[in-house]
Amino acid sequence: MSTLSTLGSTVTTLGSPATLITAADAGNATSEHRTLIIALFGAFVVATLCITVWAGRQTRSAADFYAGGGQFTGFQNGLAISGDYMSAASFLGISGAIALYGYDGFLYSIGFLVAWLVALLLVAEPLRNSGRFTMGDVLAYRMRQRPVRTAAGTSTIVVSIFYLLAQMAGAGVLVSLLLGITSDGGKIAIVALVGVLMIVYVTIGGMKGTTWVQMVKAVLLIAGTLLITFLILLKFDFNLSDLLGAAATNSGKGDAFLEPGLKYGATALSKLDFISLGIALVLGTAGLPHILIRFYTVPTAKAARKSVNWAIGIIGAFYLMTIVLGFGAAALLSGDTIKASNKAGNTAAPLTALEVGGGADSTGGAILLAIISAVAFATILAVVAGLTLASSSSFAHDIYANVIKRGKATEQQEMRAARWSTVLIGIVSIALGALARDLNVAGLVALAFAVAASANLPTILYSLFWKRFTTQGALWSIYGGLVSSVVLVLFSPVVSGGPASMFKGVDFHWFPLENPGLVSIPLGFLLGWVGSLLSKEEPDAGKYAELEVKSLTGVGVAAAVKH
Repeated sequence: MSTLSTLGSTVTTLGSPATLITAADAGNATSEHRTLIIALFGAFVVATLCITVWAGRQTRSAADFYAGGGQFTGFQNGLAISGDYMSAASFLGISGAIALYGYDGFLYSIGFLVAWLVALLLVAEPLRNSGRFTMGDVLAYRMRQRPVRTAAGTSTIVVSIFYLLAQMAGAGVLVSLLLGITSDGGKIAIVALVGVLMIVYVTIGGMKGTTWVQMVKAVLLIAGTLLITFLILLKFDFNLSDLLGAAATNSGKGDAFLEPGLKYGATALSKLDFISLGIALVLGTAGLPHILIRFYTVPTAKAARKSVNWAIGIIGAFYLMTIVLGFGAAALLSGDTIKASNKAGNTAAPLTALEVGGGADSTGGAILLAIISAVAFATILAVVAGLTLASSSSFAHDIYANVIKRGKATEQQEMRAARWSTVLIGIVSIALGALARDLNVAGLVALAFAVAASANLPTILYSLFWKRFTTQGALWSIYGGLVSSVVLVLFSPVVSGGPASMFKGVDFHWFPLENPGLVSIPLGFLLGWVGSLLSKEEPDAGKYAELEVKSLTGVGVAAAVKH
């Protein structure tokens, strides 16, 4: 029996607490306080736009646009990393997954948190010391620039768009709940609104504006999550065993709700899917482009380490609280209520806020629902801004400036290319986000993690730590990992043939797993190794030695960032 089951088994006989809220109640509560809700949303949007405009006036160079001038402190960057990482998947998706699947949903919290150890131990400091603005800078240092930068830029854009899908889906669900929008057209309009806002944030504010928005969002999210966690625990007299027992009873699954296997464990295939998910979550963070570029915003290697330490502390506290959010939702709401609002469970956290605030008929409940939903919306805006900045920076710096213009682009041309690519990426994200609006956002992010771990992580590690690595190995690794992971996703139950697939009524899937990580991640590492061994190119030992010294000491990085 699992630890959660042991804690909860003593009180599963107490009976289910009254389910106070239905999806209709939530809609009624929001309709009565819609003015307040819209005012809170509007206040946040206006405040962040003011921050963005202020930061935009200080963005004068490419270094300012891409890396905020490299002048943020370790604490500021740690807070911004937290804001970038704690996405809609974390706040909405994980709490919903726990509320519906108990222990198996809780595995998302563990996976996202453990992934930070990989990022800290393997890539944070060496990557910051070795590059200037993007992942392509590191790869191109000892390999042929044009093909490697093209591959790195392509991979960054694809991974970012996959991640953006989750944020767009979360935005559509959240605002639809609050504004009472049930039509597909209305939900698509909300996704479009988020897309327009993220384009404005990035084109005007660059990295400075995005970083400040992420810091504000991180503070709001931690404060909001802490408040809901406190109110949930208060209902159970701060007794975690009572909370887990009530969740198990109210779920209708009993002790099985607190044990492994409710979602991943019924069949051998589902167990493989769990292994695939775990590998993707743990390895994916170290390959996420919007996280990697954050290491370039600090002036020293010491600040980079400090920022990751701060981020681990903040993120760790947050993911511990998602356990209370998820099991609290299961204890206070029925599974049918959560699914009636959103099939994937993405509205569990806002509905729980409504309940612990006093219920559907109370002003306190409506106010708390509005505050928590505004915080969640802030979360989405901050993360989509970071993702869009990462992908537009990679296009402008790697593909436009160094491939198309062969290093002869001016800073003004490069920044103009970044802003136009932001618009294009925003349009693509809006279109795909509209299709993904009914999928669980935590599951969508897990797909982005799988793509990042398949295409980016093998190449980064080989480049930093293997002197036999060649340009051919890098290309095989990036394109092989990228193509395999994307193709497996396209032909998986997530896209068609599944109970909650992206395209309803059609079935063209042949890959049985929902997450491709089990196949595509080892393939990415294998292709990088085989490609390098079969390459006729002789690795430059001198360049590798220079990169090794640079990655360990950070020599020359500060001067490069300033210029």
